[in-house]
Amino acid sequence: MMRTTRILSAVGAAVAASPGALLAAEGGGGGVFAVNPGLSIWTTVIFLMLLGVLWKFAWGPLLGAVEAREQRIQSALDESRSHQQEAERMLAEHRAQLADARRQASEILAEARSAAEGLRRDLESKARDEAQGIVDAARGEIRREKDQALDELRRESVDLALAAAAQLLRERMDSDRDRQMVAGFLDDMTSGGTTGAEA
Repeated sequence: MMRTTRILSAVGAAVAASPGALLAAEGGGGGVFAVNPGLSIWTTVIFLMLLGVLWKFAWGPLLGAVEAREQRIQSALDESRSHQQEAERMLAEHRAQLADARRQASEILAEARSAAEGLRRDLESKARDEAQGIVDAARGEIRREKDQALDELRRESVDLALAAAAQLLRERMDSDRDRQMVAGFLDDMTSGGTTGAEA
């Protein structure tokens, strides 16, 4: 920029020192609208020189700077477009991974529910089997105790009957005595049956 300013000031000084400007300053001209061929030629030459200097030192660098800036902007736009495409690709991958993770989570939950349901059914079946086994064992135990009580009651009844028969055979009883003996026998049998039932 300083170089261009120096060039422009040098061109201005050359224009000021041109022969036409000197002639106009000495008063050798004819007026404001008079045409001076020397002045026109020098003016044209200086204008062309100024155009050349500007072309070489000002417009070229300016156009180069503008082109370089345009290229930087275009490369930044291309890079931004590339980053945007990469971001869109990564977003699509992220969405696909998220959908896959959700699908896997739902599958795992379904498997866990199925396993829990199977485990619950197995536990219920085992509990029913164990309860049935306990009930069957209790029934068997009750049946054995009942059979044992009945056997004991039979033995005691036989013993009582034998004792009563032995006592009847040993003694000849009158009717009062018979009544007392039967009442005693019934009392013994009742108390014996109760004791056997309680046992």
